Amino acid sequence: MSAPRPIERAAERLRELPNRLGTKGLIATGVGLLAALVVVLVVTDPFGGGGKTETRVVTIAVATDNAQQAPVGTLGFPLVATRNTTRISGPDPTADAAAAALATHPPAPGVKPPQAAIVVPDDDWQAGIAASVLVGPPTRMPVLISGESSVPDATAQALTQLNPSGAGTSGGISVYSAGGAAVPSGFHGGELHGNSAAEIADQFDQLRQRLMKREPEHTVVVSSDEPGYAMPAAAWAARSGDPVLFAGRNDVPAPTLAALRRHAAAAVYVLGPESVISKAVVSQIGRVSASVQRVGASGVVQNALSFARYTDGTFGWNLNDPGHGMELANSDRPLDAAAAAALASSGKWGPLLLTDSADTLPPELRGFLLDIKPGYATDPTRAAYNHIWLMGDATAIGGEVQAEIDELAELAPIANAGQGTSAGGGIGQPPAVESEPNPTQQQGKK
Repeated sequence: MSAPRPIERAAERLRELPNRLGTKGLIATGVGLLAALVVVLVVTDPFGGGGKTETRVVTIAVATDNAQQAPVGTLGFPLVATRNTTRISGPDPTADAAAAALATHPPAPGVKPPQAAIVVPDDDWQAGIAASVLVGPPTRMPVLISGESSVPDATAQALTQLNPSGAGTSGGISVYSAGGAAVPSGFHGGELHGNSAAEIADQFDQLRQRLMKREPEHTVVVSSDEPGYAMPAAAWAARSGDPVLFAGRNDVPAPTLAALRRHAAAAVYVLGPESVISKAVVSQIGRVSASVQRVGASGVVQNALSFARYTDGTFGWNLNDPGHGMELANSDRPLDAAAAAALASSGKWGPLLLTDSADTLPPELRGFLLDIKPGYATDPTRAAYNHIWLMGDATAIGGEVQAEIDELAELAPIANAGQGTSAGGGIGQPPAVESEPNPTQQQGKK
């Protein structure tokens, strides 16, 4: 009998895959078309056995609401990655956070591990958002998610692969635990305690001050009660090193006021409309801070877009042209904001956008992506490109939504663009030169 042909071996592996991988989070690294009826996706499973990264063959799924259950051999676009999107397809934020941590800190010979990691409780989205201030430079600490009495396998295996060193300013601490989140044995831990969102945020701000040894230029105040309005602050905190503090609808907790007084010279930006944080709260903040301004809009989708577009001096993403990275999460999974923070402050930096539906793309989000759709006049290789990370599996962001986002992010020729080569001008936008943010601008003058 002749040996099986490569395509037959690939098909057999596709049929066996569901039993071998289950619902583990996966990150795409490449796509290969093997035959007319079989398309395979080469991925890295960040939770491979023994704490080692391994490459496997993964079936791709058709763009349907039930994309992850698509029959093997059905042609369609890959749910994990398309031309302009990459999905971290965890069934929950715990898996997403572990996958994002390994995507941004891939273990490799000769590469220094992170000095520390942060573990937050799986029922405390406020701690995850507050912890995001340590995710970006210079500390670069990934956020992972755990239970209060047990450590999920995804988190334990991610910590094993990350192998945080405890070096540098962390003073030997390799894992910081917030709010009683469980940490695997063998890691030298430090605990952050608090009985409220404001207390935990205050603790993270003080830890940020000790580790970064500098005053923040800005402070962001978000709602402690409305997670969808607070989520976009996590990406900005990671990008800038600006702390995130919490307020109620009509009150400013004492720990938040204490933190604001510590940073009295920092400009304060309140994220969200008056229905989430009232005028009275803004006035109270104004009495202890140098300046305070409101950013945001009604509706979690529009609020995130307003923050993405906003700019005021050195504060704000100013995302009004093509050539950027972005992350997209479902507002029903607030801890995905913490998981996405590392993606917002490495690779192609960019803001966290939100959807409030897994099955349809909100019209405001569609309009925004169309506004910044990249284009070129004569040479597409000299254009700017958009890339969007999607957080979660098809229950968070459906396959058809991913397909629409991919098309909106795709580079397109600009009609009647005139002579010359576009260096990143979007559809309906003037040419713009693509550039990555300079993290030192947000870390103060040295």
